[in-house]
Amino acid sequence: MTVDLAEELSVEAVTTAAHVADWREAIRLAGAGLVASGATTEAYTDEMIAAVDELGPYIVIAPGLALAHSRPSPAVTRTGLSWVGLAEPVAFGHKTNDPVDLVIGLAALDHDGHIEVMSALAGVLADDEGLARLRAAQTPDEVLATLHELAEAAAA
Repeated sequence: MTVDLAEELSVEAVTTAAHVADWREAIRLAGAGLVASGATTEAYTDEMIAAVDELGPYIVIAPGLALAHSRPSPAVTRTGLSWVGLAEPVAFGHKTNDPVDLVIGLAALDHDGHIEVMSALAGVLADDEGLARLRAAQTPDEVLATLHELAEAAAA
């Protein structure tokens, strides 16, 4: 069964055309989306930032794309996603994949609890045309509709 990311992502967790000063502010927006959707408490946002401070920009997993996350913790109430499209890209300090214009927040209750969501996300991110459509989305509803279309196409 393929996970429909549009069903995993609430409209409250999606921000488009955001203006941020730096990577910390971008992660804060991703964290705010996770909090707004009920997936995490605000403490998880601090944990995501602390992970980058400690380990470096490992969350920048592809050109222009950061997957903001931290370890499962008591600050996570359920598996969840958030989506932040940036109006202007920001540097995270990654040698090859900077600057970032899309930050996806991920929270998981345990190490295995998010595998299906990650698999569905990987499928979307591997689709260059679909990813371009998602990056161009101007509203949260447009992001969700595009994700739903991509999930239906993948399931067909």
